Parts: sequence; structure tokens; C-alpha cells
Amino acid sequence: MVVEFPPHQEIGMPSLSPTMTEGNIARWFKKEGDKVSLGEVLCEVETDKATVEMECMEEGYLAKIIQGDGAKEIQVGEVIAITVEEEDDIAKFKDYKPPSSGEVEGPSDSTPPKKEVVEPPVSSSESTKKTEPKASKVEEAPRSGDRLFSSPLARKLAEDHNIPLSSIKGTGPDGSIVKADIEDYLASGEKGASALASKAKDTTTASLDFTDLPHTQIRKITASRLLLSKQTIPHYYLTVDTCVDKLMDLRKHLNSIQEASGGKRISINDLVIKASALALRKVPQCNSSWTNDYIRQYHNVNINVAVQTDNGLFVPAIRDADKKGLSKISEDVRNLAQKAKENSLKPEDYEGGTFTVSNLGGPFGIKQFCAIINPPQSGILAVGSAEKRVVPGSGPDQFKFASFMPVTLSCDHRVIDGAIGAEWLKAFKGYIENPESMLL
Repeated sequence: MVVEFPPHQEIGMPSLSPTMTEGNIARWFKKEGDKVSLGEVLCEVETDKATVEMECMEEGYLAKIIQGDGAKEIQVGEVIAITVEEEDDIAKFKDYKPPSSGEVEGPSDSTPPKKEVVEPPVSSSESTKKTEPKASKVEEAPRSGDRLFSSPLARKLAEDHNIPLSSIKGTGPDGSIVKADIEDYLASGEKGASALASKAKDTTTASLDFTDLPHTQIRKITASRLLLSKQTIPHYYLTVDTCVDKLMDLRKHLNSIQEASGGKRISINDLVIKASALALRKVPQCNSSWTNDYIRQYHNVNINVAVQTDNGLFVPAIRDADKKGLSKISEDVRNLAQKAKENSLKPEDYEGGTFTVSNLGGPFGIKQFCAIINPPQSGILAVGSAEKRVVPGSGPDQFKFASFMPVTLSCDHRVIDGAIGAEWLKAFKGYIENPESMLL
């Protein structure tokens, strides 16, 4: 029986970033029955980059919340709530379930839809043989790719009984797993075998003490993008040592001016960002992205800066870094890093980067490393820690001390040829070792 519902709007999980495929509901600001207006915040959605407020697109009433606080791994486009225009229609959605949901309450959950098949008459022996294939046909119900579909109730029941969904044969629509499948599995005694295997595994790891930490959305997406980068982008690496004595002297002088005027101190990383941006302007081939049909060369120089937080790795962007002064770059880096730590970055804070700088030298003392390219960019600079070294002097028995900072450029060879990458590093090294030229 098809239930007719009054006019309503299904609100789907929005796509809040170019790389977002699923999201989590952090919390709802509105509850069922509340009146909502255009532009009001409905809920907070945890995306692959940050936690973003989702606003209402039209006036009405929030009739039903499908995915409540803490709901996880909701696919983009999946229905999360229902709104109606008339307040009297709210009660009619008390038991509403979206058509796409795998969960169907009542008899339809335990009894899969039957398809009538017309077959020719068979002998009694053949009839006996066909007793089991019918059940086998249900077990081999088609799945969408390798992904397992299951209703929320089935997932909850499987989780409560520690049953892996991969061991269940679904009998719901398109092979989805429903509550009856879990109950049949429990009744069949297969759970006992699973428990024995689990017990054997527990015995093997009995001496280990560990904690399983659930993946955050940002960590899952970062992992998938980095895996994609290493599998599909032909990386190569170029390393040079840069003498930073003059850079440190300039920073000391600029910070004395900043302190006298009440400004914030400038870091070595701020100077590295500025030098990177100017080098990109001088060698624009490195400020590009690969596509199957063409290489896109950007006219803006937007530098992403890697920021590590308790929630994962974020890469907010310093826009038009080649045109900004050092004090403005320093201010932008500080503000974006704070927003990243508070998990409050907006899409405009991290989208549109054309090159990335990752510095593990200053904060962590890492001597030298090779960073993974952040697609669709074609280059990333890994900055190591500066160290004093003995260098030859003018005479045979003379020497002096100098500070050197190693940097490694990771390049996409489809976009940046080796000589071009070397040219960019030469330009970068020139700005670092003669920092006054950045001020021209």
C-alpha cells in the first residue's frame, strides 16, 4: 500500500566541498516541529575539511529529522530531513521513511519481494533438485558493485551481536541486508562459528593492550586523496640547501620594527611562503594543474599551508600570496591556523590553492622529507630545519659557520619537467639567500 504524503521537501546531505562524498551530522539546531526561515541554520555538518553550518533554503516547518545528532557516513544526496509548508502537515510525517532507505518496517522487512517466474513442467526428480536453488538464488542477490547495502535497523542489530555484514546474504531490494537476514543468521547457529573464530583471534592478541580510534571525516578523506595522489601522480623530488643567514638577519630586523609598532612577529615560514609565491610568479609552469585535455596554468598564486591539528591535517590557503606583504601573510597564517584548530574553516578558506608548503623543520626539527602532492596541484615544497655547518673560508686554513635549510620540491612530472622544477628551486633559493629582493 502506497502512503500519500502532503506536499513536502526532502533535504539531502549537501556537497559542501569538491572532494566531499559523505558527511556526518554534528548536531541539529532545530527540532521537529520548529518553524524555519530562509537563511536560518538547521544543523552542523562535518565534511571532509571542516564542520560547516547548513542553512535553510526556504520557509516552512521541520517535519521530520531522518538523520539525527551524531549520524555518520551519510552519502551526499541522501535524505536527512523533511520540511513542509503547512504546520498541520507535521504530524503526518511521524512515521515517514524516505523511499531510498533500505529499512522497511513490518512484514516487508522480513519478506523479500517475490518475482513470479514461469517455468516449463518438470519431472518429480527435477522438482526435488530445484528445492534448494531457489534459496540459493536469494542468497546470491545482486549487489551494487562491491558495496554492502543494509538498513539502519539491520546495521544496529549486527553491531550489537558483533556480526560482520560481509558474512550476511541480503534478501532485501537489490540484495540489501534487512533485519530478518540478521535474525536468520543468529538462528542458524553460524554466529557460534563466528564467535569461535573471534575467540581464537582474541587469544592470539590477548597480550596486546590497545584502543581503537574511530576515523574522523577529515582523516578518511585525507587518506583517500593522498592514496589517489601516490597512485596516479608520477612524483619526482628535487632537494637543495639554502643558506638562511641573511634571511634570519632580515627577520630579526623586521621583528624589531613590528614589536615597536605593536605588530605580530614574522616567522621563517612566512618568509618561505612569500619566497615560494614569488618563485611561482617567476616560473609559472609550476603554478599549474594537469587535466586529460590540457594543462591549466593559474594566474593567481594561492599558497596552501599544511596545519596539523587534533582533528587531522588541514591545508588552508593564503590567497594572492605573491601580492601580500609579510605582515599580512603572517596575520593570515595565524588566523587560518587558529580556525583549523577550532575546526571552523569555511570552504573559501581552503579551496582554490595552486601550490602547497609543508614545514616540519621549524616546529618539529625534521631535517629533510619528501611531501605528497596535494591534487589537483602539481607541486609541494617540504621545508626542513635549519642547522649550522662549517664552510670553507677565503684562505686554505680558514673556515666559517653558516646556517643551511634543506628544502625538497615534489613535482608532478606530467606538468613540471625536471629542468623546470630545477629552475623554480633556483628562483626560490635566490629569494631565500637574498631576501631583500623579495621587497623589491
